[in-house]
Amino acid sequence: MNSKVGDIFESAGQALLYGLVGFAVMAVAFVALDLVTPGNLARVVWRERNKGAAVLLGGQMLGVGVVVQAAIGASESEEGLGYGLLSTGLYGLAGVVVMTGVFAVVAAITPGKMGAMVLEDRDGKPHPAAWVQGATYVGTALMVGAALS
Repeated sequence: MNSKVGDIFESAGQALLYGLVGFAVMAVAFVALDLVTPGNLARVVWRERNKGAAVLLGGQMLGVGVVVQAAIGASESEEGLGYGLLSTGLYGLAGVVVMTGVFAVVAAITPGKMGAMVLEDRDGKPHPAAWVQGATYVGTALMVGAALS
């Protein structure tokens, strides 16, 4: 096998490892969101088909993807793959902490219980708070991602 093909396989393996780290960060983010919203988030989204929960979860997952993408870019180092994977995971988790903290702050300054409010679907439409909170996740992720570059 020539070196160019070997390089492709090596890069593909690294991409797989970074993908697994990103997936792990997304799983932690999912658990964090499940803790701040009422009920079982997987059940609420997939079985009850709650649109507000889906908007919120979609915004969070998009945000986590943005943070992980920036973390991967910032992790490029001559320290090696292990260092890059570790820094990506830690930066990603830092993003989850910041996004969850922002959720708590928004919940504290708005009327009602934010976690419950975002799950209030009426006439087949999500509560406007779900859209705001979903966008807040993405906006926060963009800020965290910019800090990593």
